[in-house]
Amino acid sequence: MPKKIVIIGAVALGPKVACRARRMDPDAEILMLDKDSNISYGGCGIPYYVSGDIPDVKELSSTIYHATRDESFFRSTKRVEVRTNVEALAIDRKNKTVRVHDIKTGTVEDIPYDILVLGTGSTAVIPPIPGADLPGVTAISNLHHAVEIKKKIAKGEVESAVVVGGGAIGLEMAEALTVLWGVKTTLVEMQEQLLPVAVGPDLAGIIRRYLEKNEVKVLTGDCVSKIIGNQKSGVTGVETGAGFIPCQLIIFAIGVRPNTHLAREAGLAIGSFGGILVDRRMRTSDPNIFAGGDCVEVQHQITGQRVILPLGSLANRQGRVIGTNVSGGNEQWRGAVGTLCLKAFDLGIARAGLTTAQAIGAGFDAVDALIAGSDKAHFYPGHKPMFIRLIADRKTRRVLGIEAVSENGDAVKARVDAVAALLSHGVCVDEISNLEVGYAPPFASAMDIVNAAANALENVLDDRGEAINVLEFLDQLDSPDLRVLDVRTRIEAEPYVNKYGKRWQNIPLDELQERLGEIPTDEPLIVICSSGVRSFEAQVLLRQKGIANVKNVQGGTALVELLKDVNMRNMRVTS
Repeated sequence: MPKKIVIIGAVALGPKVACRARRMDPDAEILMLDKDSNISYGGCGIPYYVSGDIPDVKELSSTIYHATRDESFFRSTKRVEVRTNVEALAIDRKNKTVRVHDIKTGTVEDIPYDILVLGTGSTAVIPPIPGADLPGVTAISNLHHAVEIKKKIAKGEVESAVVVGGGAIGLEMAEALTVLWGVKTTLVEMQEQLLPVAVGPDLAGIIRRYLEKNEVKVLTGDCVSKIIGNQKSGVTGVETGAGFIPCQLIIFAIGVRPNTHLAREAGLAIGSFGGILVDRRMRTSDPNIFAGGDCVEVQHQITGQRVILPLGSLANRQGRVIGTNVSGGNEQWRGAVGTLCLKAFDLGIARAGLTTAQAIGAGFDAVDALIAGSDKAHFYPGHKPMFIRLIADRKTRRVLGIEAVSENGDAVKARVDAVAALLSHGVCVDEISNLEVGYAPPFASAMDIVNAAANALENVLDDRGEAINVLEFLDQLDSPDLRVLDVRTRIEAEPYVNKYGKRWQNIPLDELQERLGEIPTDEPLIVICSSGVRSFEAQVLLRQKGIANVKNVQGGTALVELLKDVNMRNMRVTS
């Protein structure tokens, strides 16, 4: 008899499972259920629909050849039966049935299965603060939310908005509201920086600068304590630590919780973070039930710990693994390193692995290096600055993470993807130093910036010179004890020399050997150039000559210029 495969959830994971299973088993009876009317859509495209980059919401549910992925499409093209507006109520593991409720007709029935797949996704978190139930308060987790938000804005009902959460979705929604609609937008993040689980504070400062440059007000280290308004007129404002902010729309983007009620009630194993536990074949504790996507915990390939990674890209890959295995195959999902990329106005952002703080928290003796470079050869027209950080374990030299930002988003993604693919293999820093990547002046330098970042990290690991973070450096700018050696050319250094006087000494690198006598040897010295390369060479020379109390500014004046006017809570970074 044909195998009965029932899939609960039809957005990302479910359709991938169904289509793969159909290709693997032409005779199987495949049924997808979803309590919503919208299925198989690109949820990550929602901010770009709200912004107007994607003009029609139907495009999020269309194929590359413009067919709409609805019930009819799956039935006729994929030979998969789909029932929408049907909610799964309970799983009877002993009798291998799922009890479902047809929302439209009200009928309840038991559907038998041989194999059950749970792709129940996650629910956006809206905290239980006063006023959270008012009209105008929403998350952004499905197409209904997106359509309602865009409709409200298009009607002219939103003059100002508050986005709560400085993660990827929060940044994308802040851009979406500001770019097309000109909505006065405030972004509130409880942590001290934007993207707190994705990048370090300095790169987060660059991101903040771009948001503020595009008229998004950013509040970090703050939270919404109360929502003001009434049920008739809706939201009129919020209370934060910074005071009252008037608004007509509040979007919560503070995270999600895995939808595991069905699994819990059925007695399936649940992990410490609330997600369903699965093995490498994506099987739950019941060998006849598989699960994937936002509702499961997966193994982080660097720490070995189980984590929740609600990413559409992972859900699709897991869906293919499940589709193979429910059809008799034996494919394995080995985990993830949390690769992420996004756009914030003109800025491309990408990261993979662990941040320095996360690596330390996981027990590594973590060190990092940050460099400023170029997305193309420096002599090629139109080159853009790029900042890359590599993180490694001091003892083993294993690379633990990478972060990058630049206005060339494609270039950022390419560098991070190259390293991300190697992180799970335990590569050491020297392997990234010598990583073979493509070279042509329109795309990269002969010594690619990712190689240069690894070279800088090797210098840190080999104790060839002590570095100082730009934020630490900026915090010292007003100190009368500050002593800076600028090894750039006179023209480059002149504005800083004029501003800081004797505290800012300029000796170009090519003159340093002959002018060592001008450098005091009895006080701490910070050496700087535009990117950190020339200043490192100067640091090496100074140490050779017995001037050891020297620190090199990571990222150089290129990063200083981007961050010197950014106000970050608990950090004095305004020069």
